[in-house]
Amino acid sequence: MRFGTFLLLVWLAIGLIAAGQRRSFANGPIDCAGFATIAVTALAGPLNYMGLNPKISDCTLPEPSE
Repeated sequence: MRFGTFLLLVWLAIGLIAAGQRRSFANGPIDCAGFATIAVTALAGPLNYMGLNPKISDCTLPEPSE
């Protein structure tokens, strides 16, 4: 495993731990905003512990074409 891949996996793991500590998984993400908040928190990684608190309050999914 290359060092960059290892670093990326550790970064995402720290982000998922932060999402768990914020109880993002408690009720389950039941809508688009819940999924997006978990994803953004995971992508933020260790920045969560430096004061970053990403939250997505509303999102709209694109409609399929006819």
